[in-house]
Amino acid sequence: MNGVVVAVSRSGAHTIVKRNEFSIRLRTGLGVDGDVHQGVTVKHRYHMSKDPTQPNLRQVHLIHEELHDELRGNGFDVHPGQMGENVTTRGVDILGLPRGTKLHLGESAVIEITGLRSPCSLLDKIQQGLMAATLDVAPDGSKIRKSGVMAVVLADGDVRAGDAIRVELPPLPHVKLEKV
Repeated sequence: MNGVVVAVSRSGAHTIVKRNEFSIRLRTGLGVDGDVHQGVTVKHRYHMSKDPTQPNLRQVHLIHEELHDELRGNGFDVHPGQMGENVTTRGVDILGLPRGTKLHLGESAVIEITGLRSPCSLLDKIQQGLMAATLDVAPDGSKIRKSGVMAVVLADGDVRAGDAIRVELPPLPHVKLEKV
């Protein structure tokens, strides 16, 4: 289950849309250089208001390009970086990965999946109805969050569009992703 990086993005301000870049630099234990969410402690405004000392489990946000395909098929005009992700992927079922999965990006960067991103109402500022379009209901009635996964950086590295993604699953038993 290997894939490819479609695009990389970052923003130095708290905006939902992140600008596409030629490359981004991932820093161990911190996140994306120049991104507002970079840091050891949480940088998401909502989570900071609750407890600014909690560890930052949301250093890198990934969305699968297959979600963009689905959304475009439903009439939404979405592109890499527009939904706040740092890394847009293709060919990896990122939502189906267990917690603790390591993704090797490019030559040296390694990130570890910490959980699901819960879509927020800011998505509706991009296009009305976008937040609801990133949610679904499982047969058991539970919520399916499709707006990507969050990760922490385990090893430094530059990441760019076209880089390979190698998946390294954690030891069994696997733990299902939950929102972080």
